[in-house]
Order: sequence, then C-alpha cells, then structure tokens
Amino acid sequence: MREERRKPPDLTVVAVPFYFAAMGAEYLWLRRRAARRGRSAGDYERRDTLASLTMGVGSLVAPLVIPRLLRPFTPGRGRLGKVLVGTAVAAAGVTTAADAVARRTARTDDDPPDGAARRATLHRWARRAASVGGVAAVVTGGVAVTTTWAARLSPARFWRHRALPDWGSGPLAVAAAVAGWDFLYYWNHRFMHESRYMWAVHVVHHSSEHYNLSTALRQPVADSLGTSVPYGLLCLLGLGPDVVETARGVNLLYQFWIHTETIDRLGPPEAVLNTPSHHRVHHGSNRQYLDRNHGSILIVWDRLFGTFEPEGEPVVYGLTKNIDTFQPGRIAGHEYVDMLRDVAASTSWRERLSYVVRGPGWANRHRAEVGAAAAPPPPDPDHVALAVPAGR
Repeated sequence: MREERRKPPDLTVVAVPFYFAAMGAEYLWLRRRAARRGRSAGDYERRDTLASLTMGVGSLVAPLVIPRLLRPFTPGRGRLGKVLVGTAVAAAGVTTAADAVARRTARTDDDPPDGAARRATLHRWARRAASVGGVAAVVTGGVAVTTTWAARLSPARFWRHRALPDWGSGPLAVAAAVAGWDFLYYWNHRFMHESRYMWAVHVVHHSSEHYNLSTALRQPVADSLGTSVPYGLLCLLGLGPDVVETARGVNLLYQFWIHTETIDRLGPPEAVLNTPSHHRVHHGSNRQYLDRNHGSILIVWDRLFGTFEPEGEPVVYGLTKNIDTFQPGRIAGHEYVDMLRDVAASTSWRERLSYVVRGPGWANRHRAEVGAAAAPPPPDPDHVALAVPAGR
C-alpha cells in the first residue's frame, strides 16, 4: 500500500512572524530616511497600516466563513440553489418587461397633453422596476455562477480526473507546480484588472495610497465572488493538491518582499524576475502604469504578452479615484456599491452586463458619456448676445 502523504504546512501562516519582523525593520529604516529627506508615500501611516492589517486578517477568515454561508445557495449542491436560480430568472424577466415598458412610455414631442402625465407616471414606475429587478438579477445570478464555478472546479475534482501520473511531492513536482501557478496567476491577475466584477474583488489591494510591506497584506476578502482560472488545472497534469497548495504559498511569500520602496533596482535579474521596481509600477495610478506588470514571481509573462512597463517617472500609488477612507467595510465593498449603482441606472441588459463584465475603465468612460448626453445643451451664443443689452 502506498504511503499516505503528509499535508504540508501553510507557508503563509508559518511566515507570519517574518512578516512582522520585516515590517518592523522597514519601519525603522523609513523613519530614519524621513528624518533626512522628508516623508514619502512609502512611509507607514498608522491608520493606513491598521487598515491593511485588518484586511489581511479578513482575507484569512473570509475563506473559512463565506463558502459556508454560500454553500446552501450553490446550484446542484445546496437546498436553496433552485430558489436562487429561480429568483435570478424571475428578476431578469421582470427587468426585461420593465425595460420594454420604459422604452414605450419614454417622452416624445408628439405626446398629447391629456396623456402625458399618465405616460410619465408609467415610465417612472417601469424604470424603478427595472432598477430593482436588474440589481436583483445581477446579484442572485452572480452568486449562482460563482458558487457553481467554485464547486465544479475544485482541485480535488481535477485530481480525481487527472490525465497524467502522479508526480509525487519531490523538488521537481514543487518546481513544476510553482511555475504553473505563476503562469495561471499572471492571467488571473490580468483578468482582475480587465473585468469589473473581478476588479471589485482585487481593488482592495490597490486601495492604499502608501506602498510598503504592510500593503502586501492588504488582501481581498471576496475571492469567493470571483471566477478565476482554476489553479486545480495543475492537478490534471499529475500535480497533487498538496503540491499545488505549496506552490500557492511560495507564490504569496514571494510577493511580500516586492511591496517596498526600500529596494531600488536589481540589475540583470529584473529581466526575468518580478522586483520591487516592477511591482511599484503595477501599483501606480499614473496613466502609463495602469494595468501593467501583472506577474508574480516571473516578469517574463508580461514581457511575452505585452503588459510590461519599466519604472520611469515617480509612481503615484492608489486608485485613479481614491476612496479616502480607512474603514475596512468601505475598502472591501466600495466597488460593489458603485457597480450595482451603475446597474440600477442602466436601461438595457447590454449596458447592465457591460458594467459588470467589462473593465472599470469602460465603466468610467460610459458613465461620463451618459452624463454628457443627459446634460442640458449650452446656450445659443447668438441668443445670449441678443438677450444682453449693449454696453453691459
């Protein structure tokens, strides 16, 4: 009988003392630097650091709590799965009907005076029904999709259907798993920046206007509401779930040290490896730095797939529109609130789904276009000139 493997320790938990020791050393170094050169965005700020640490704790607790809460709603698994899907379908139907009524009752110049008020009332109620129904359909449909995704694409499920023999748990297997995880991480990380419902998960990590080792711990708490490319795919190739879990730990440990301004350039290794310089770019809100350098351990993926940007001008950390808060609930949920507000204001399914699945940049542009279209036209210069008495 084959000897059963011992489950490896969670490297990210084992490294907790190292995290705090490294942050303490960085804090002392930055404080001395600030005394000589003044403060910078790399310095520690008490409220910001506490927010980052709180989000870090939340990211450890959330995977233990959220899946348990969502399990009853998982289609095909939980007892409320059918109710969830039925609610999503019903809400989508109500919204579609309300959209049709709203279009038919939209105000036109040909409206007869006696029917204008009734038409306006019907239009207003149709828009309200579409707003509520659209949000309900997106929320319940989203939960149905993400819970099904997680249940159907677990590492254990892939392992049971592996296509290649077991690699074992030796150095070669671990190296292969680390490389494979790094490749999938690049695409998942890129996807998080290019699709808004995934950005809503990931934006937590970019919400700080500071950049130091504590920023590395500002992790998302809503991973369960995403649909990442499953790392369990590595199990199909014969890499066991425990080996894949070790690769996850190595990947996260590597990312910790690159969140710092205390290390400048590293020379030749930067051609292959992700470094503090490369990752500072990733956290920049400067236009040329947006959505660049998605790699974790290796930067070669960015070089190969056209998303690499070297560090040039000073990096401005944070979001293109900062949220100006240290409250963990707001940090974790602000993008979801904004996204659902956009869904509620949408007038078609194409617009609603675009606000959810297209990038945050598209949402900002489209919102600006809608606002510009709704704004009253500028006054006619000739009319203004005639209306103002001469000599004023």
